[in-house]
Amino acid sequence: MPAYNLFTNKAGRLRSGWRLGIFVVTFSIISALLGFGLVLMLAFGFGFEADRALGGFAGHVAQTFILFTAAGVAGWACGAIIEDLPWRALGWAIHKGWLRDFLLGSVIGAVSLTLAVLLGTIGGGFHFTFNSSAATAIARTLIFSGLLFVFAAAAEEVLFRGYPLQTLTRARLVWLGILITSVPFALAHLKNPNVIRGVTFANTVLAGVWLAVAYLRTRSLWLPLGIHWAWNWTMAAVLGLPVSGITRLTPSPLLKTLEAGPTWLTGGAYGPEGGVACTAALVVSIVFVWFAPWFSATTEMKKFTDDENPTRKEMSENALRH
Repeated sequence: MPAYNLFTNKAGRLRSGWRLGIFVVTFSIISALLGFGLVLMLAFGFGFEADRALGGFAGHVAQTFILFTAAGVAGWACGAIIEDLPWRALGWAIHKGWLRDFLLGSVIGAVSLTLAVLLGTIGGGFHFTFNSSAATAIARTLIFSGLLFVFAAAAEEVLFRGYPLQTLTRARLVWLGILITSVPFALAHLKNPNVIRGVTFANTVLAGVWLAVAYLRTRSLWLPLGIHWAWNWTMAAVLGLPVSGITRLTPSPLLKTLEAGPTWLTGGAYGPEGGVACTAALVVSIVFVWFAPWFSATTEMKKFTDDENPTRKEMSENALRH
């Protein structure tokens, strides 16, 4: 029996645990450098007004930019250097069906959130009225929050459903990958305002599983991106509900909540993601995405995650053909 190698596996790759650790360290360094650079730039540009410059919408844009850039660069670098993979393996390739996946994901995200709210409404938890604000203010909220939610969702997807989930999938540890990415995804939301810790954590873990399943069906980030942004946008910009406890990103939503309760059902001030109506909707949508017949991965995208060493496997297959 050959001796166990602590660092490399049978495919000649660095083991997935080391790869994941290198990604975390690389991501942390890049995000820290970007954050430090942003603070310096604001300090020189705005002086003591830096805190004000990062407040509200601008602060979310800056945070999202740092998260997206750090996760994207770290994921690409780890894939290229450690696993000899191209950039498109990270899941942002313009492949066959990418736009369809994004649009269908957007519909699924909006419908799933609507289902959660409908269940809460049936239980007496939600009552809505149209916003009396000016049409231009509502339009600005719908458009600009939509752009921000797409960007923010892309940042979270490339971090949690990007390299960490993908490298563990290549190691045939997909369920571990779902767990390792979904739990930190949930923990990151516990710092938000008005958290209901037990239900909030469980629902956000379920959301992480839902988005991971969407990635695994297509081996691409377009489907989970569509689901993620549309869920948030429908909740905040259309229905006027808090997104994970945050309300300031959508000052003039299409609808306004007149009354909300009981908290266990609706999530109260945290928003639907803190209530059991959301739990039921997430379970239904996870099952739907898993079995929906419209989703499949292209041959190329499957190749990037079906084998520990897809480049070597491709070279071997080409050699056999010639």
